[in-house]
Amino acid sequence: MVDLGRGKLIVIIVLIIIIAVACYLLYITYGPSGKVKLRVTTTTSLFATGLLEELAKRFEEKHPNVVIQYIPVGSGEALRRAAKGDADMVFVHAPSLEIKYINDGVLIEGSIIAYNYFVIVGPVEDPAGIKGLDPVEAFKKIFKAGEEGKALFVSRGDNSGTHVKELSLWDLAGLKPQGRSWYIESGTGMSETLLIANEKRAYTLSDIGTYLKLKVDGKIDLEVLVSGGELLINIYSVYIVNPDKIKGVNYELAKEFRDFVISDEGQEIIGSYGVDKYGQPLFYPAKGKVEWLRSVWEKIAGGSTS
Repeated sequence: MVDLGRGKLIVIIVLIIIIAVACYLLYITYGPSGKVKLRVTTTTSLFATGLLEELAKRFEEKHPNVVIQYIPVGSGEALRRAAKGDADMVFVHAPSLEIKYINDGVLIEGSIIAYNYFVIVGPVEDPAGIKGLDPVEAFKKIFKAGEEGKALFVSRGDNSGTHVKELSLWDLAGLKPQGRSWYIESGTGMSETLLIANEKRAYTLSDIGTYLKLKVDGKIDLEVLVSGGELLINIYSVYIVNPDKIKGVNYELAKEFRDFVISDEGQEIIGSYGVDKYGQPLFYPAKGKVEWLRSVWEKIAGGSTS
C-alpha cells in the first residue's frame, strides 16, 4: 500500500529545494538590491587608481539596473578566479599569463583597452646608482648592491602582472634574487608594496599609475629612476569569460560593458583620467594604437593564440 503522507512530504521537500536554489541563483545574479550584477575580476592597479570605478559609474548612469562588482587581485589570481567561474569578465595586464587562458578557451573576445609604463622606483639617494639606466642593467646593479649590503628590493611576489614583468627582467639579467636577504617578497598589491619599499628605502618595480597616485597623495617619496622604452610597456586588456566553457557567465552584460570601455566615450575617460590631479594621464587609451600594442603584446606573451 502506498504511503501517501510520505509521498507528499518528499514532494514538499523537493519543491523547497528547488525554490531555495532558484532564490540563490536570483540573489547571486541580482543581489539584495534587485539590480543585475556584473562580476569583474581585475588587476589591482586599475582598481587602486580609481579608473575602473569611474568607468563603472559612467556605465551605471546609462544602465541604472546594473551594479558592477569588482574583485581587485593580481592578474594571475584574477585569471584563476575567472576560470573558476567567479567572474563574467576580467581586466588584466599580464600577456604571458593571459595567453594560456585564451588558448584554453576560458577567455574570449579580448580587447586591448589601455597602456602605460612600468617604472623602477627607489630612494632619492639611489645607493645602487641605477638612475637613467636600461632596466636590465639597473636590475644587475641592484643585485650587486644588494649582495654588498647597500640596497633592498621589494617584490610583489603575488603572480600579478607587475610581478611577472619583474621576474622577466631578472631573467633577462641572468640573475635569481629569490631567497637573498635583501630581496623582500611582499605578497601584496601595488600600493602596499610601494608603501613597504618607501618605509625600507628600497627599490621596487611599479606601474606608473599607482606610483603617481601615492606620490601626489604624499604617501611615498620614492623617485622614478628608470622609465620608458618598449621593455617597460604595460598593456591592459579586457576579456569576456567564455559562457560555453564556464557556467553562469552573464555574457550579454559583459559584452555591453566591454564595448563601452573600448568605445570613443570609454577611451576618452581613460585618456583624461587623473590629468587634473596628477598633471598627466595615469593610462593612455589604446584607440589609434591597437595594432602597435597588439604586436608588443604578442612579443610579451611569447606565443600565439589558437
